[in-house]
Parts: sequence; C-alpha cells; structure tokens
Amino acid sequence: MSKRANKLVIVTEKILLKKVAKIIDEAGATGYTVVDTGGKGSRNVRSTGKPNTADTDSNVKFEVLTENREMAEKIADQVAIKFFTDYAGIIYICEAEVLYGRTFCGPEGC
Repeated sequence: MSKRANKLVIVTEKILLKKVAKIIDEAGATGYTVVDTGGKGSRNVRSTGKPNTADTDSNVKFEVLTENREMAEKIADQVAIKFFTDYAGIIYICEAEVLYGRTFCGPEGC
C-alpha cells in the first residue's frame, strides 16, 4: 500500500536555509529534507564545488512531503513572496506516493 502526498521542492540560495525552514515549520509540515546543490539557471551557474570561501555561495534544495496541496502551495507562496524578488530560486510541486514512513503514514504504515 501507499499514501498519496504532494512533494514540494524549493531550490534557492543557501543563505536562506534557516528562513525557509522556519516557514516550512510554521506551516505545520511534519518535516523536510535539505541537500546542498548547484546548477545553472537564469542567474548563471551556482556550484557546490569545494573549497568555498563562504558557505553562502551555494544553493540548497528542500523536499517537503505534505498531505494536501493547500499546505504545499501556502509554503511556496510565502517563500516566493518573501525572497524571490531578491534571491534566486525555483519551486515546484509533484505528486508522490509514500511507501514507507511511520511519521507520515501513521503507526499502521502506508
């Protein structure tokens, strides 16, 4: 069995890590995953190549599973409105199926 979910993905500048995490927490999400990332977009190339003189020169990718699309959109709207005028970023939502995840699915499983 599986449980349907929405996967919200936010890729933005690492300097925003704590601020974006706070928005996710305040929206009531049960958790998230963050990874260092890099790539190329409208604001040129960002790399996670080491060594860096400043840890803020790279990007991060948040992945958040939500039970409903409304929560995902609320988080996305708040992040975009607060930060994307001044910082690089992209946000997208995908449909997902959770196969295993005690916290997300409950004690009985998915």
